Amino acid sequence: MTNTGTEAVQQGWDEPWYRVRTDRFEASFLPNAGEPLDTVCNVDVEVRLTEDGSRWSATVLTFAEVERIMESWARTGEAQGGRYFRCSDGLIVRDPGVDNMTQVLAGLLDDGDFTQVLQRLDDE
Repeated sequence: MTNTGTEAVQQGWDEPWYRVRTDRFEASFLPNAGEPLDTVCNVDVEVRLTEDGSRWSATVLTFAEVERIMESWARTGEAQGGRYFRCSDGLIVRDPGVDNMTQVLAGLLDDGDFTQVLQRLDDE
């Protein structure tokens, strides 16, 4: 068990998921096999809120990863030659790593922005 910010956090593998549990939510990250967790820069995450059991999702990317993708698309011709980036459930973060992304999720809950940023997966 570790502590990031003000919450105690339990984290570990439940392959293929890397799960992070706090008092307020469980985040299930789906990193690439063998990818170091502190360098994750593009990952799908499903979040279940403890309070009501609702499920939410996001594709979390760093600025650098978005730039890398757009540069690749410029070479391949995708997305008008890399002129735009679109991701329906995208959440852009500054720094890589599952710990950083978990802190962002906790911050979104603290700020009251969580439900405006992530996409709900279940019926209300």
